[in-house]
Amino acid sequence: MVKVLFVCMGNICRSPMAEGAFRAAAEKAGLLDKMTIDSAGTTRYHAGEAPDRRAQETAKKRGVDISYQRARQVTQEDFETFDYILAMDRDNYDTLMERSPDAHKHKIGLFLTHAPELPLDEMPDPYYGHRDQFDSCYAAAMDAAEGLLAKIRDTHF
Repeated sequence: MVKVLFVCMGNICRSPMAEGAFRAAAEKAGLLDKMTIDSAGTTRYHAGEAPDRRAQETAKKRGVDISYQRARQVTQEDFETFDYILAMDRDNYDTLMERSPDAHKHKIGLFLTHAPELPLDEMPDPYYGHRDQFDSCYAAAMDAAEGLLAKIRDTHF
């Protein structure tokens, strides 16, 4: 089993969409049963809440249901459990690096670096923005999900 964790700040917008996009890509590739896919936040502000309704609507437009997800905060066990821990931006990357034991820092990266054709490596937070920003974030998540899946397929399968 390859274990992948997507991380943003509150775990209600970007990381749930990234989890949904990656889960859909893994399912399409026939690899979903060989993976554990989850998301979390660096804070506990929204712990127990479903993803933001705008994130749910954006994913649903693309045939992906993320309504069952519930926000949670990253735990120390996550650093041991997951093979890939992917932050949505540098602030969350830095927080993860600060909290991670040295032995697991190599697992942490920026999610959008798996979509080298995108002109950015950080996913902007759409929470306070316009609804169109959710569409842009989900499109970026789909591109990065494909790149990450290709890397995992080449490395593990």
